Amino acid sequence: MNKPAIPHNTIVLVGDGRKALFLRNEGDEKFLNLKLEQVFEDENPPTHVQGSEGPGRVSKAMHSGQRSAVEAVDWHDLEKHQFARKMAAALEQLVRQRKTKAVVVVAPPRALADLRGALHDDVKDCLVAELHKDLTKHPVAEIEKHLTENL
Repeated sequence: MNKPAIPHNTIVLVGDGRKALFLRNEGDEKFLNLKLEQVFEDENPPTHVQGSEGPGRVSKAMHSGQRSAVEAVDWHDLEKHQFARKMAAALEQLVRQRKTKAVVVVAPPRALADLRGALHDDVKDCLVAELHKDLTKHPVAEIEKHLTENL
């Protein structure tokens, strides 16, 4: 199977539920030279910091008197999903501004699933590769190495 090409000016999004790095390949298909374009970080404290109310209760029947607890809201998890939508919107804007023809997305599986659901069709059409890894804490040189070895 042929490796996907990462041509000159490809936008590479490296993200997770809290941080996104937008990189651009200033190199060519053979020799990547990723340059940092933008960094987004989301402040997403743990759920116990974000919400203090206990779970609600629901009556099972009008006159039975039975009640059960409703699962507590995981505010931290909800914010991760929201951040994926923000990353997708920022990527769309960058693709349109730069008239980018190729996009690579690197994210852990769950964040990648959220991104896929949030990406505009025009961005999906530019997608040349995906990598299921969390590389947001890695230096750019290591990201280049992972892309070269794993795509």
